Amino acid sequence: MKWYNVPEVKLEVAEIKKSSTFLLLLFISLILSGCWSKKELNELAIVVAAGVDKIDDEYEVSVQVVAPGEISSNKPSSGRSPVVTYHAKGKSVFEAIRRLTTVTPRKAYFAHLQVVVIGEKLATEGIDQTVDLLARDPETRNDFDVIVSYQSSAKEVLNVLTPIEKIPANKMINSLGGTEKAWGSTVSVNIEDLVTILGDKEKSAVLSVIEIQGDTQLGMDKVNVERIKTPTLLKYAGLAIFKQDKLIGLLTEEESRSFNFLNDNIKSTVEVISCPKEGKLTTEITKSTTKIKGKFKNNTPKINVQIDIDQNVGEVECAIDLTENKSIAYINKKTAELIKVQIEEALMTIQKNYQADIVGFGEVLYREDYKAWKNIKDDWSSIFPELEIKVEVNVNTSGLGTMTNLKLKE
Repeated sequence: MKWYNVPEVKLEVAEIKKSSTFLLLLFISLILSGCWSKKELNELAIVVAAGVDKIDDEYEVSVQVVAPGEISSNKPSSGRSPVVTYHAKGKSVFEAIRRLTTVTPRKAYFAHLQVVVIGEKLATEGIDQTVDLLARDPETRNDFDVIVSYQSSAKEVLNVLTPIEKIPANKMINSLGGTEKAWGSTVSVNIEDLVTILGDKEKSAVLSVIEIQGDTQLGMDKVNVERIKTPTLLKYAGLAIFKQDKLIGLLTEEESRSFNFLNDNIKSTVEVISCPKEGKLTTEITKSTTKIKGKFKNNTPKINVQIDIDQNVGEVECAIDLTENKSIAYINKKTAELIKVQIEEALMTIQKNYQADIVGFGEVLYREDYKAWKNIKDDWSSIFPELEIKVEVNVNTSGLGTMTNLKLKE
Protein backbone atom coordinates (compact mmCIF):
# COMPACT_ATOMS: atom_id res chain seq x y z
CA MET A 1 0.00 0.00 0.00
CA LYS A 2 1.28 3.49 -0.96
CA TRP A 3 0.87 6.55 1.20
CA TYR A 4 0.36 10.01 -0.40
CA ASN A 5 1.15 13.30 1.21
CA VAL A 6 -2.16 15.04 0.41
CA PRO A 7 -1.26 18.55 1.72
CA GLU A 8 1.85 18.66 -0.50
CA VAL A 9 -0.20 17.73 -3.60
CA LYS A 10 -2.72 20.50 -2.87
CA LEU A 11 0.12 22.99 -2.40
CA GLU A 12 1.67 22.08 -5.76
CA VAL A 13 -1.70 22.48 -7.52
CA ALA A 14 -2.22 25.91 -5.91
CA GLU A 15 1.25 27.02 -7.02
CA ILE A 16 0.58 25.89 -10.58
CA LYS A 17 -2.70 27.89 -10.61
CA LYS A 18 -0.92 30.97 -9.33
CA SER A 19 1.77 30.65 -11.97
CA SER A 20 -0.82 30.18 -14.73
CA THR A 21 -2.77 33.23 -13.58
CA PHE A 22 0.40 35.32 -13.47
CA LEU A 23 1.42 34.24 -16.98
CA LEU A 24 -2.09 34.97 -18.30
CA LEU A 25 -2.11 38.47 -16.80
CA LEU A 26 1.38 39.08 -18.15
CA PHE A 27 0.29 38.01 -21.64
CA ILE A 28 -2.80 40.25 -21.55
CA SER A 29 -0.79 43.24 -20.36
CA LEU A 30 1.67 42.73 -23.21
CA ILE A 31 -0.97 42.62 -25.95
CA LEU A 32 -2.96 45.53 -24.53
CA SER A 33 -0.03 47.82 -23.84
CA GLY A 34 1.87 49.85 -26.34
CA CYS A 35 1.08 52.87 -28.52
CA TRP A 36 -0.20 51.23 -31.67
CA SER A 37 -3.23 53.58 -31.80
CA LYS A 38 -1.63 56.73 -30.39
CA LYS A 39 -2.40 60.12 -31.93
CA GLU A 40 0.11 62.89 -31.36
CA LEU A 41 -1.37 66.40 -31.04
CA ASN A 42 1.20 67.83 -33.42
CA GLU A 43 -0.07 65.46 -36.10
CA LEU A 44 -3.76 66.42 -35.80
CA ALA A 45 -6.02 69.33 -36.73
CA ILE A 46 -8.43 69.55 -33.78
CA VAL A 47 -11.94 70.31 -35.08
CA VAL A 48 -14.20 72.13 -32.60
CA ALA A 49 -17.05 73.02 -34.97
CA ALA A 50 -18.27 71.75 -38.32
CA GLY A 51 -20.77 72.95 -40.89
CA VAL A 52 -22.57 71.17 -43.69
CA ASP A 53 -24.11 73.00 -46.68
CA LYS A 54 -25.82 71.84 -49.85
CA ILE A 55 -24.58 73.55 -53.01
CA ASP A 56 -26.36 72.36 -56.14
CA ASP A 57 -25.87 68.58 -56.09
CA GLU A 58 -22.85 68.61 -53.82
CA TYR A 59 -22.23 68.84 -50.10
CA GLU A 60 -19.76 71.34 -48.69
CA VAL A 61 -18.21 70.53 -45.33
CA SER A 62 -16.54 73.29 -43.32
CA VAL A 63 -14.45 72.70 -40.21
CA GLN A 64 -13.25 75.17 -37.59
CA VAL A 65 -9.79 74.10 -36.45
CA VAL A 66 -7.98 75.42 -33.38
CA ALA A 67 -4.58 77.03 -33.76
CA PRO A 68 -2.97 75.77 -30.52
CA GLY A 69 -0.22 78.38 -30.42
CA GLU A 70 -2.73 81.25 -30.51
CA ILE A 71 -4.83 80.08 -27.56
CA SER A 72 -2.01 78.94 -25.31
CA SER A 73 -1.72 80.98 -22.12
CA ASN A 74 2.01 80.25 -21.93
CA LYS A 75 2.87 81.85 -25.24
CA PRO A 76 2.36 85.44 -26.42
CA SER A 77 -0.06 85.78 -29.30
CA SER A 78 1.43 86.30 -32.73
CA GLY A 79 -1.62 88.25 -33.84
CA ARG A 80 -2.93 85.48 -36.05
CA SER A 81 -6.45 84.11 -35.84
CA PRO A 82 -7.02 81.59 -33.00
CA VAL A 83 -8.95 79.37 -35.40
CA VAL A 84 -8.75 78.47 -39.07
CA THR A 85 -11.59 77.21 -41.24
CA TYR A 86 -11.19 74.72 -44.06
CA HIS A 87 -13.75 73.74 -46.67
CA ALA A 88 -14.19 70.88 -49.12
CA LYS A 89 -16.94 69.64 -51.43
CA GLY A 90 -18.08 66.14 -52.32
CA LYS A 91 -20.96 64.14 -53.72
CA SER A 92 -21.61 62.96 -50.17
CA VAL A 93 -20.77 64.35 -46.73
CA PHE A 94 -18.34 61.47 -46.18
CA GLU A 95 -16.52 62.23 -49.42
CA ALA A 96 -16.31 65.93 -48.55
CA ILE A 97 -14.80 65.10 -45.15
CA ARG A 98 -12.15 62.91 -46.80
CA ARG A 99 -11.40 65.66 -49.31
CA LEU A 100 -10.56 67.96 -46.43
CA THR A 101 -7.20 66.22 -46.37
CA THR A 102 -6.33 68.05 -49.61
CA VAL A 103 -6.47 71.44 -47.85
CA THR A 104 -5.74 70.78 -44.17
CA PRO A 105 -2.07 70.59 -43.11
CA ARG A 106 -2.95 67.80 -40.67
CA LYS A 107 -5.62 65.12 -40.45
CA ALA A 108 -8.92 66.52 -39.19
CA TYR A 109 -9.61 65.12 -35.73
CA PHE A 110 -13.29 65.21 -34.69
CA ALA A 111 -13.10 63.80 -31.16
CA HIS A 112 -13.38 67.32 -29.68
CA LEU A 113 -16.28 68.43 -31.90
CA GLN A 114 -18.67 70.68 -29.94
CA VAL A 115 -21.25 71.86 -32.47
CA VAL A 116 -22.42 71.13 -35.99
CA VAL A 117 -24.13 73.85 -38.03
CA ILE A 118 -26.50 72.69 -40.76
CA GLY A 119 -27.07 75.12 -43.61
CA GLU A 120 -30.61 76.32 -44.26
CA LYS A 121 -30.74 74.91 -47.81
CA LEU A 122 -29.62 71.46 -46.67
CA ALA A 123 -32.08 71.56 -43.77
CA THR A 124 -34.91 72.32 -46.19
CA GLU A 125 -33.99 69.40 -48.45
CA GLY A 126 -33.52 66.91 -45.58
CA ILE A 127 -30.92 66.16 -42.92
CA ASP A 128 -31.45 62.42 -42.40
CA GLN A 129 -28.36 61.23 -44.30
CA THR A 130 -26.13 63.91 -42.78
CA VAL A 131 -27.27 63.10 -39.25
CA ASP A 132 -26.84 59.38 -39.91
CA LEU A 133 -23.20 59.86 -40.93
CA LEU A 134 -22.40 62.13 -37.99
CA ALA A 135 -23.96 59.67 -35.56
CA ARG A 136 -22.14 56.65 -37.06
CA ASP A 137 -18.65 58.16 -37.10
CA PRO A 138 -16.76 56.32 -34.33
CA GLU A 139 -14.28 59.18 -33.96
CA THR A 140 -16.89 61.74 -32.84
CA ARG A 141 -18.59 61.79 -29.46
CA ASN A 142 -22.36 61.66 -29.21
CA ASP A 143 -22.76 64.80 -27.11
CA PHE A 144 -22.12 67.58 -29.63
CA ASP A 145 -25.03 69.93 -30.37
CA VAL A 146 -26.71 70.45 -33.73
CA ILE A 147 -28.04 73.87 -34.83
CA VAL A 148 -29.33 75.42 -38.06
CA SER A 149 -28.08 78.56 -39.81
CA TYR A 150 -30.64 81.08 -41.04
CA GLN A 151 -30.21 83.41 -44.03
CA SER A 152 -26.54 82.45 -44.07
CA SER A 153 -24.64 79.32 -44.95
CA ALA A 154 -23.04 77.15 -42.29
CA LYS A 155 -19.71 78.05 -43.91
CA GLU A 156 -20.32 81.77 -43.30
CA VAL A 157 -21.32 81.16 -39.67
CA LEU A 158 -18.09 79.28 -38.96
CA ASN A 159 -16.05 82.07 -40.55
CA VAL A 160 -17.21 84.72 -38.06
CA LEU A 161 -14.62 85.65 -35.43
CA THR A 162 -16.03 86.36 -31.97
CA PRO A 163 -14.82 88.68 -29.20
CA ILE A 164 -14.18 87.53 -25.61
CA GLU A 165 -14.34 83.88 -26.64
CA LYS A 166 -11.30 83.31 -28.85
CA ILE A 167 -12.79 80.11 -30.24
CA PRO A 168 -16.12 80.86 -31.98
CA ALA A 169 -17.35 77.30 -31.30
CA ASN A 170 -17.14 78.06 -27.57
CA LYS A 171 -19.19 81.21 -28.10
CA MET A 172 -21.90 79.29 -29.94
CA ILE A 173 -22.12 76.61 -27.24
CA ASN A 174 -22.03 79.07 -24.34
CA SER A 175 -24.69 81.31 -25.89
CA LEU A 176 -26.86 78.30 -26.68
CA GLY A 177 -26.79 77.05 -23.09
CA GLY A 178 -26.95 80.52 -21.54
CA THR A 179 -29.99 81.55 -23.58
CA GLU A 180 -31.75 78.29 -22.75
CA LYS A 181 -31.18 78.79 -19.01
CA ALA A 182 -31.80 82.54 -18.66
CA TRP A 183 -34.22 83.46 -21.47
CA GLY A 184 -35.77 80.27 -22.80
CA SER A 185 -35.78 80.80 -26.57
CA THR A 186 -33.27 78.06 -27.48
CA VAL A 187 -33.02 74.34 -26.92
CA SER A 188 -29.88 72.20 -26.80
CA VAL A 189 -30.22 69.08 -28.95
CA ASN A 190 -27.27 66.71 -29.24
CA ILE A 191 -26.76 64.27 -32.08
CA GLU A 192 -27.99 61.26 -30.10
CA ASP A 193 -31.29 62.95 -29.19
CA LEU A 194 -31.75 64.14 -32.77
CA VAL A 195 -31.35 60.62 -34.15
CA THR A 196 -33.99 59.38 -31.69
CA ILE A 197 -36.47 62.13 -32.62
CA LEU A 198 -35.98 61.66 -36.37
CA GLY A 199 -36.72 57.96 -35.90
CA ASP A 200 -40.11 58.77 -34.33
CA LYS A 201 -42.70 59.23 -37.09
CA GLU A 202 -45.22 60.87 -34.74
CA LYS A 203 -42.88 63.52 -33.32
CA SER A 204 -41.08 66.34 -35.12
CA ALA A 205 -37.63 67.71 -34.38
CA VAL A 206 -36.81 71.23 -33.21
CA LEU A 207 -33.34 72.80 -33.49
CA SER A 208 -32.02 76.19 -32.44
CA VAL A 209 -31.43 78.73 -35.20
CA ILE A 210 -28.32 80.91 -35.46
CA GLU A 211 -27.95 83.92 -37.71
CA ILE A 212 -25.31 86.51 -38.59
CA GLN A 213 -26.09 90.07 -37.56
CA GLY A 214 -24.06 92.64 -39.44
CA ASP A 215 -21.58 92.48 -42.29
CA THR A 216 -20.62 88.89 -43.10
CA GLN A 217 -17.34 89.95 -44.70
CA LEU A 218 -16.29 92.02 -41.69
CA GLY A 219 -17.06 89.05 -39.49
CA MET A 220 -14.15 87.18 -41.04
CA ASP A 221 -11.74 90.06 -40.45
CA LYS A 222 -9.69 90.61 -37.32
CA VAL A 223 -11.33 94.03 -37.00
CA ASN A 224 -14.43 92.20 -35.74
CA VAL A 225 -12.71 91.48 -32.43
CA GLU A 226 -10.72 94.72 -32.16
CA ARG A 227 -13.56 97.24 -31.91
CA ILE A 228 -15.61 98.18 -28.83
CA LYS A 229 -18.76 97.81 -30.91
CA THR A 230 -18.49 94.51 -32.72
CA PRO A 231 -19.58 94.96 -36.38
CA THR A 232 -20.72 91.36 -36.78
CA LEU A 233 -22.37 89.08 -34.25
CA LEU A 234 -23.67 85.54 -34.09
CA LYS A 235 -27.15 85.54 -32.58
CA TYR A 236 -29.70 82.83 -31.78
CA ALA A 237 -33.01 83.70 -33.38
CA GLY A 238 -35.63 81.16 -32.33
CA LEU A 239 -36.26 77.56 -33.29
CA ALA A 240 -36.40 75.64 -36.55
CA ILE A 241 -39.30 73.20 -37.00
CA PHE A 242 -38.76 69.96 -38.90
CA LYS A 243 -41.33 67.59 -40.31
CA GLN A 244 -39.72 64.19 -40.59
CA ASP A 245 -36.22 65.39 -41.52
CA LYS A 246 -37.06 68.54 -43.51
CA LEU A 247 -37.10 72.13 -42.28
CA ILE A 248 -40.59 73.57 -42.76
CA GLY A 249 -40.50 76.83 -40.82
CA LEU A 250 -39.21 78.91 -37.94
CA LEU A 251 -40.68 79.94 -34.62
CA THR A 252 -40.10 83.51 -33.52
CA GLU A 253 -38.21 84.22 -30.32
CA GLU A 254 -41.48 84.66 -28.40
CA GLU A 255 -43.02 81.52 -29.92
CA SER A 256 -39.84 79.61 -29.06
CA ARG A 257 -40.20 80.59 -25.39
CA SER A 258 -43.80 79.38 -25.46
CA PHE A 259 -42.63 76.08 -26.93
CA ASN A 260 -40.19 75.70 -24.04
CA PHE A 261 -42.99 76.41 -21.57
CA LEU A 262 -44.96 73.58 -23.19
CA ASN A 263 -41.89 71.36 -23.28
CA ASP A 264 -41.19 71.93 -19.56
CA ASN A 265 -37.86 73.45 -20.49
CA ILE A 266 -38.03 76.91 -18.91
CA LYS A 267 -35.34 77.31 -16.27
CA SER A 268 -35.70 81.07 -15.95
CA THR A 269 -37.03 83.96 -18.00
CA VAL A 270 -38.73 87.35 -17.60
CA GLU A 271 -42.18 88.71 -18.36
CA VAL A 272 -43.27 92.35 -18.67
CA ILE A 273 -46.84 93.18 -17.64
CA SER A 274 -48.82 96.41 -17.51
CA CYS A 275 -49.55 98.02 -14.14
CA PRO A 276 -53.11 98.74 -12.90
CA LYS A 277 -53.06 102.34 -14.10
CA GLU A 278 -50.00 103.13 -16.19
CA GLY A 279 -46.43 101.98 -16.46
CA LYS A 280 -45.02 98.48 -16.46
CA LEU A 281 -43.62 95.83 -14.16
CA THR A 282 -41.07 93.13 -14.93
CA THR A 283 -41.08 89.75 -13.23
CA GLU A 284 -38.39 87.06 -13.09
CA ILE A 285 -39.65 83.52 -13.45
CA THR A 286 -37.53 81.26 -11.26
CA LYS A 287 -39.38 77.96 -11.70
CA SER A 288 -41.81 76.54 -14.24
CA THR A 289 -43.37 73.09 -14.14
CA THR A 290 -45.51 71.77 -16.98
CA LYS A 291 -47.82 68.78 -16.79
CA ILE A 292 -49.54 67.52 -19.94
CA LYS A 293 -52.40 65.06 -19.76
CA GLY A 294 -54.35 63.47 -22.56
CA LYS A 295 -57.73 61.85 -22.72
CA PHE A 296 -60.18 60.41 -25.21
CA LYS A 297 -63.83 61.41 -25.22
CA ASN A 298 -65.99 59.53 -27.72
CA ASN A 299 -62.76 58.49 -29.49
CA THR A 300 -61.79 62.15 -29.83
CA PRO A 301 -58.43 63.09 -28.29
CA LYS A 302 -58.07 66.11 -26.01
CA ILE A 303 -55.05 67.62 -24.28
CA ASN A 304 -54.87 69.51 -20.98
CA VAL A 305 -51.75 71.56 -20.21
CA GLN A 306 -51.14 72.85 -16.69
CA ILE A 307 -48.22 75.19 -16.04
CA ASP A 308 -47.26 76.18 -12.49
CA ILE A 309 -44.93 79.15 -12.19
CA ASP A 310 -42.95 80.72 -9.35
CA GLN A 311 -41.64 84.23 -9.88
CA ASN A 312 -40.13 87.31 -8.25
CA VAL A 313 -40.73 90.98 -8.89
CA GLY A 314 -37.72 92.19 -10.84
CA GLU A 315 -38.34 95.80 -11.86
CA VAL A 316 -41.15 98.25 -11.07
CA GLU A 317 -41.85 101.31 -13.23
CA CYS A 318 -45.25 102.31 -11.92
CA ALA A 319 -47.24 103.26 -8.82
CA ILE A 320 -48.13 100.01 -7.05
CA ASP A 321 -48.00 98.98 -3.40
CA LEU A 322 -46.27 95.61 -3.25
CA THR A 323 -47.12 95.23 0.44
CA GLU A 324 -50.81 94.76 -0.38
CA ASN A 325 -52.18 91.28 -1.14
CA LYS A 326 -54.37 92.65 -3.93
CA SER A 327 -51.26 93.93 -5.73
CA ILE A 328 -49.65 90.49 -5.64
CA ALA A 329 -52.90 88.90 -6.80
CA TYR A 330 -52.98 91.36 -9.70
CA ILE A 331 -49.39 90.51 -10.69
CA ASN A 332 -50.16 86.77 -10.54
CA LYS A 333 -53.27 87.16 -12.68
CA LYS A 334 -51.70 89.41 -15.31
CA THR A 335 -48.61 87.22 -15.68
CA ALA A 336 -50.74 84.07 -16.02
CA GLU A 337 -52.96 85.71 -18.64
CA LEU A 338 -49.97 86.95 -20.64
CA ILE A 339 -48.21 83.58 -20.70
CA LYS A 340 -51.45 81.76 -21.56
CA VAL A 341 -52.12 84.06 -24.52
CA GLN A 342 -48.53 83.67 -25.77
CA ILE A 343 -48.73 79.88 -25.55
CA GLU A 344 -52.11 79.72 -27.31
CA GLU A 345 -50.77 81.91 -30.12
CA ALA A 346 -47.72 79.68 -30.48
CA LEU A 347 -49.94 76.58 -30.56
CA MET A 348 -52.00 78.20 -33.32
CA THR A 349 -48.83 78.63 -35.38
CA ILE A 350 -47.61 75.11 -34.66
CA GLN A 351 -50.95 73.45 -35.38
CA LYS A 352 -52.33 75.50 -38.25
CA ASN A 353 -49.24 76.77 -40.07
CA TYR A 354 -46.78 73.91 -39.60
CA GLN A 355 -48.99 70.98 -38.56
CA ALA A 356 -46.04 69.38 -36.77
CA ASP A 357 -46.30 67.74 -33.35
CA ILE A 358 -43.08 69.18 -31.92
CA VAL A 359 -44.31 69.01 -28.31
CA GLY A 360 -45.08 65.30 -28.43
CA PHE A 361 -48.82 65.31 -27.74
CA GLY A 362 -49.06 62.01 -29.61
CA GLU A 363 -46.78 60.36 -27.03
CA VAL A 364 -49.00 61.68 -24.23
CA LEU A 365 -52.09 60.15 -25.81
CA TYR A 366 -50.24 56.90 -26.44
CA ARG A 367 -49.34 56.61 -22.76
CA GLU A 368 -52.86 57.57 -21.68
CA ASP A 369 -54.77 55.01 -23.75
CA TYR A 370 -52.81 52.84 -26.16
CA LYS A 371 -55.89 51.15 -27.67
CA ALA A 372 -57.61 54.45 -28.42
CA TRP A 373 -54.35 55.90 -29.76
CA LYS A 374 -53.90 52.93 -32.06
CA ASN A 375 -57.24 53.74 -33.68
CA ILE A 376 -56.17 57.30 -34.60
CA LYS A 377 -52.44 56.80 -35.08
CA ASP A 378 -52.56 56.56 -38.87
CA ASP A 379 -54.66 59.73 -39.09
CA TRP A 380 -52.64 61.73 -36.56
CA SER A 381 -51.25 64.14 -39.17
CA SER A 382 -54.79 65.26 -40.05
CA ILE A 383 -56.11 65.13 -36.47
CA PHE A 384 -53.30 67.16 -34.90
CA PRO A 385 -54.14 70.52 -36.55
CA GLU A 386 -57.64 70.33 -35.04
CA LEU A 387 -56.60 68.87 -31.68
CA GLU A 388 -58.33 70.57 -28.74
CA ILE A 389 -55.70 71.84 -26.30
CA LYS A 390 -56.70 73.51 -23.04
CA VAL A 391 -54.01 75.61 -21.35
CA GLU A 392 -54.09 76.56 -17.67
CA VAL A 393 -51.41 78.77 -16.11
CA ASN A 394 -50.99 79.32 -12.36
CA VAL A 395 -48.54 81.93 -11.07
CA ASN A 396 -47.20 82.49 -7.58
CA THR A 397 -45.21 85.66 -6.83
CA SER A 398 -43.06 85.36 -3.74
CA GLY A 399 -39.88 87.44 -3.92
CA LEU A 400 -40.40 91.21 -3.89
CA GLY A 401 -36.75 92.23 -3.86
CA THR A 402 -35.08 94.39 -1.22
CA MET A 403 -37.78 97.09 -1.33
CA THR A 404 -40.71 95.02 -0.04
CA ASN A 405 -41.89 97.71 2.35
CA LEU A 406 -41.70 100.58 -0.12
CA LYS A 407 -45.01 102.03 -1.22
CA LEU A 408 -44.58 103.66 -4.60
CA LYS A 409 -46.75 106.72 -5.14
CA GLU A 410 -47.94 108.54 -8.20
